Amino acid sequence: MMRAIYSLLMVLLAPAAFAIVLLRGFRDRAYWERPAERFGWGRRVPAPALWLHAVSLGEVAAAAELVRVLRARHPKTPFVLTTATPTGRARARSLFGDDIDIRFLPYDTPGSVRRFLDRIRPRVAIILETELWPNLIGCCRRRGIPVVFASARLAAKSVSRYRRLGSLFRDAVAASALIAAQSPEDAERFIAVGAERARTRVVGNVKFDMRLGDAVLEKGRQLRRSYLGSRPVWIAGSTHGGEEEQVLAAHSKLRLACPDLLLLLVPRHPQRFESVAALLTRLGIVFDRRSGAPSVRPDAQVLLVDSVGELAALYAASDAAFVGGSLVPVGGHNLLEPAVLGVPVITGPYTANSKDIARRLIDGGGAVEVADSQALADAVRRLLQDPEARARAVRSARDFVDAHRGTVERLADLIDPLIRAPSLNQERVPAGRP
Repeated sequence: MMRAIYSLLMVLLAPAAFAIVLLRGFRDRAYWERPAERFGWGRRVPAPALWLHAVSLGEVAAAAELVRVLRARHPKTPFVLTTATPTGRARARSLFGDDIDIRFLPYDTPGSVRRFLDRIRPRVAIILETELWPNLIGCCRRRGIPVVFASARLAAKSVSRYRRLGSLFRDAVAASALIAAQSPEDAERFIAVGAERARTRVVGNVKFDMRLGDAVLEKGRQLRRSYLGSRPVWIAGSTHGGEEEQVLAAHSKLRLACPDLLLLLVPRHPQRFESVAALLTRLGIVFDRRSGAPSVRPDAQVLLVDSVGELAALYAASDAAFVGGSLVPVGGHNLLEPAVLGVPVITGPYTANSKDIARRLIDGGGAVEVADSQALADAVRRLLQDPEARARAVRSARDFVDAHRGTVERLADLIDPLIRAPSLNQERVPAGRP
């Protein structure tokens, strides 16, 4: 009964969700790309595929090493990566080009899910972190497609919510072939909402295995030399509404002592580029836009990064990095990306999306936590003025990351037997079916 009610609700909500996508397309045409994929349409893959879902930009970046390892182990098997956002899709394209099939995940209606699975025929479904879609997972179970929750995490506050929804999400979790949790706490939370203990492992976080490589570091150096100039630079990456104001207030304080300091301001979502530009204009701040400036003017106080896919290189070009989504109650974004690149890391107090990583980084001296714009200004000032403190923070962060590498290989070792097992899928598409 619960599943039927949920399915009806999804069918009723899908047109509204699609209408929102169409409206957002007036600001960002990427939302209009391949709209039929959101309803499960798309070309058929030539053979049963490996399928990995990474919901958005951050998860796609985190998944890159897992994709590389699985493709190396199964080079003849088609690979499909799905995401839910245009920024995630753009990031996937920048990472993989045309080497893999990149699609939007369909809405969780029975028809959309059925069409999607008909077309990609996955040997295994790998869902990164936490995306519990009952119809999608239920359809995989009926077709004998093993479902893996990879680098899985579940917030403590989500446990009671999933329990209240009864069998709907309990069945989805119980249907998984494997839950590869980030931490022992995450594993116990999944078990509390219905996962089988025998199928639950603590594997770690794939973000520790990000290998951004020399190419990103070199691009960062080139940006610094030819685009940003010789000025001191700090970056606020993946910022949200209500956060830019605090970052700009901190920057204003910093410029009193360092007038040539440049801030790279990188809003998380492209649809907010114009509103952030309007905020800068309203505050009377001289700024350039990444999309329109051949180089940053000497009198520009801020570079508004209104482009997608450059965050890692811009981190590498900076002297200190604040990671957004953390001064407002969003939950924070990936602290490991600047850490891996050797850039001192600053975060706000809202880090629920990677609470354990944030706490251990902070406790070990690899990151600094700040509560407001004044504390942010103080932290940036210390890092810019004290090379030894900056070097200690970078060293601590890198040691922490290096100590926790290996998740991707452990995860791939667990997934391999599921890929090689004979397919149990009994709902293959009949010949001639559209």
